[in-house]
Parts: sequence; C-alpha cells; structure tokens
Amino acid sequence: MIESLHIIGGKRLGGAELFYARLVNALHRRGHAVLAMTVPDSLTAAEIDPGVARIHTPMRGVWDVWARWQIGKAIRQHYPDIVQTYMGRATRLTRLPFGQRPVHVARLGGYYAPHGYRHAHAWVANSPGVHDHLIQHGFPPERVFYISNFVAPCVPTTTAALQPLRDELAIPDEALIVVAVGRLHPVKGFDDLLEAFAAVPVWIHDRPIYLIIVGDGPLAIPLRRHADRLGVGDRVRWPGWRGDAGRFQELADLCVCSSRQEGIGNVILEAWARRRPVLSTRAQGLQDIITDQEDGWLTPVDDPAALAEAMTLMLRDEPLRHELAANGRQTLTARHSEETIVNAYLDLYQRLLAA
Repeated sequence: MIESLHIIGGKRLGGAELFYARLVNALHRRGHAVLAMTVPDSLTAAEIDPGVARIHTPMRGVWDVWARWQIGKAIRQHYPDIVQTYMGRATRLTRLPFGQRPVHVARLGGYYAPHGYRHAHAWVANSPGVHDHLIQHGFPPERVFYISNFVAPCVPTTTAALQPLRDELAIPDEALIVVAVGRLHPVKGFDDLLEAFAAVPVWIHDRPIYLIIVGDGPLAIPLRRHADRLGVGDRVRWPGWRGDAGRFQELADLCVCSSRQEGIGNVILEAWARRRPVLSTRAQGLQDIITDQEDGWLTPVDDPAALAEAMTLMLRDEPLRHELAANGRQTLTARHSEETIVNAYLDLYQRLLAA
C-alpha cells in the first residue's frame, strides 16, 4: 500500500485547497496511509476527514526555515513513499534528494512562474494548458503528467432549504439568478462580467435578473464601485468569501465563469456537480474541459458584448439550460469522477516508485 504525505500552505479555501482535501480524503477512504500537513487553524484542515493523520505546521513564507525543518522532520519520522506538495509555498519549502524515496510530486493548478517548482522530482498539471506551460519552460516531458480534478456529484438541496439564503440576499422569489464564484482578482474577469450583466435586460419573461458574485480579494471595493457606475449595483449581491460557496451555485439559474486565465476551473466542475448550466470564456483551462454548446457555452475572453449576448440567450431559453446542465453532469461523471482521478494518481505513484 502506497504511503503519501500531502503538504499545503494556504489558510483559505480556494480551488487548490478544496482539491487537496478531496484527494486526501479519497485516498484515505481507499485504505491508503495518508498524512496531511496543513497550517494551524486553516479552513483547509477543517475539510480533512477526522480519521486522516495530520500535522499542523505554520508556513509563513517560502523562506520559513522553521517550516522547512518541520517538513523534513515529518518526512524523516514517517518516511512516506510519495510527498505531494500543492502550490508554491509548500513546494519551495520541501527539498528532497533526487533518485531515492520519497518521491517529491508537485501539483500545479495554474500558470505559475516555474522557478519555484523545478527542484521537484515530478509534476502534475491539472489541465493540458498547464502541462504544456511546464514543458515550454524546459521541464522534462517524461516527468510532467496531466491529471484533472474531481468533484463528487451533489444531492440537490430543496427549494425550502435554500430559501433562507435567498432571503439573506434579498432576492425576490421570482428572480432569475446568475452566479459567479472566485477570487476578486483581475485574472477572473469580473469587470467584464459586470459590463456584460449591465447589457442584459433587467427583466426576462417577466422575471428580474440578479447577479451574485461569491468571493473576496483585492478588487472587492473597485468592483462594487464599477457595478454602481454601470447602474447595476442594486441587482448585484456580494456575500464575500464563503465556505458554502456551492450553496450559492444551487440558487443559480446560470453559472458564469468570466476568467481570463484558468488552470482547470473548479467552479465549472462544481456547477456540473449541482446540475447547473455553465457559461464560460474560452480561457484555455476552461475550453479544455467544456465542449461548446454541448455541456457548456463558450464566449471569447475579454469580450463583454459576447458574454452579454450568450447570457441573454441562455436566460431566455430554459430548455437549453436544462440540456447543458444534464450534459455537464454526464461529462463530470465520465471524465472527472473521484474513481477516475484517484486511480490516475495511484497509477502515477506506482510508476514513479518503480522508476
């Protein structure tokens, strides 16, 4: 049985942290010896199954000598077969000799600067675009692997159970709701989304249109001001960053991803898991997983007019939304299931250890 140590340095629950928890828990359920290393009091740690062995270590930065020593100590004590790191901080703090166990696998979910990852023994990219990005920067192709993410299908929440959330947001029962989830950062394209929303009719089929943007980040205040300048501030809701972001997607008649760049776009998988239709830009990581007009609808990056046109079309056409949502659920099951992705990781671990 393969033993693995998984290390992540983030406190908040972004896409990488959520996938970290999902993979660790899935390996534990499969009976593998898993050790989770997270920072103390992190939201990530709260997502880990209580039965998973864990170590809490502050990781205050990429030059944190104490954290590097603590990681080394954990490896010496537990001597796992695989040490898998997530994102830059944990990867740069982990230093292992090449050519012997444990094997250091760095998992990347975005187009990060490569210098902080080169010392790993192998790399997992969660999209074909990130895979190609690493190879274009000189990483050895035979040690760069593509494995997608998974999200488990969700049991639908009843309308009655969602009503308190709708009441909290002061959204009328008859409204059509558009939901976007992500960090309020320029790369997410929320400025384009607001411009597109301003061009969508205020009412469709006698139903008012509302937008919920779930997230926080450096553009929180500028984006709110932008919404007010566009005249849509009264129909946009900003609940901030919430651990229950998926519940907002369950309110949605349409989920939108306006990103300029993405690794894979966990929000797409999460929308499919909740049987929600998806409208997205053609950012590489997104068009890698969405088949246009089959399991989602794609528009050009940085094109608010095209995004508005597609949003209006989809909000007008309920049968189209249902069809895309059903097909998205099928894509999730076929290509991004827990079994498929966990098997891919276990196969990779075996290959690396055999080599």
